[in-house]
Amino acid sequence: MTSFKHCLRSTGGVMQWGLLWKHIIPQSKNNIYNHMDCRFLCTTGKHLHSNASLQPIQMAFSSYENTKNPSPESSKVLLIMHGMMGSRSNWNSLSKVLHNKTMWKVIAVDARNHGDSPHSPEHTYEHLVEDIRHLMGTLGIKKASFIGHSMGGRAMMMAALKYPELVDKLVVVDISPIGTSPQLMTMGKYFNAMQSIRLQPNIPLSAARKHADQQLSSTISDKGLRDFLIMNLVEKGSGQYTWRINLDALANNFMSRIATFPKITSSFSGPTLFIGGSKSDYLKPEEETDILKVFPAAEFAYVKDAGHLVHVEKPAEFLSLTINFLLKG
Repeated sequence: MTSFKHCLRSTGGVMQWGLLWKHIIPQSKNNIYNHMDCRFLCTTGKHLHSNASLQPIQMAFSSYENTKNPSPESSKVLLIMHGMMGSRSNWNSLSKVLHNKTMWKVIAVDARNHGDSPHSPEHTYEHLVEDIRHLMGTLGIKKASFIGHSMGGRAMMMAALKYPELVDKLVVVDISPIGTSPQLMTMGKYFNAMQSIRLQPNIPLSAARKHADQQLSSTISDKGLRDFLIMNLVEKGSGQYTWRINLDALANNFMSRIATFPKITSSFSGPTLFIGGSKSDYLKPEEETDILKVFPAAEFAYVKDAGHLVHVEKPAEFLSLTINFLLKG
């Protein structure tokens, strides 16, 4: 039996992931959890004081937690942040498996300028870190384990370096604090291609996404990548379509503030796992020596035949590595 609570409107995407989950985790009396979606927080709970020069936003999030027979494990928290142009919905099925296997409370967030979170002209790793810290303070979470993919991985790394007292274990998915993949330098053309899309009003979403795919195909040959980007196309009312992500803010901040990791002036000695794709160049084995200077307890694993979207292309392998690491020790 499954209990769902929503503090924002339900979407078709949520239901589709719920149906998918039934094939991953059999329903049973012991498999009872609460799934909560929050666009913003209305609580007046204790807040950690954020850096005065960095104004945090209230991130939208989905929470997966026990609602019956709480155990010591259910007091542990796992925070997940997606990559550039992604959203928490990309992690729905994985979050459910991670909750079921660990019995921890799992919270997947929408980073600022993504998903259902507020838009802001400011988009830096420093801001992302303060958003994470602010959410933890709002929810009364003193310490959590972190998972982050790509941009989210760098945000979680920086949070661990800046506020190590907040982090139990850290999982970084296919991104490095040292090098920068040449593929990141192509992001500009993706932003330009998406900004140039022109769609007729008052057509079904399926037709709008088909037309967007046709226009993007002249610039982006990878169908899988186009499908990923087009997931951000939404109807804004009156038959018009728009991008859910804040394209202008992401494009304006990307090269100077997101493409490279900020200067490192500290280290994080807690348990850390880097998971890379064997076919990706976002995390390279030759960078391990330098990474260990910053994360001295780091372990490294490379999933065979996986690219940058390791958790999407090889979910079983990703989950096995992650769950074993989180439960170890």
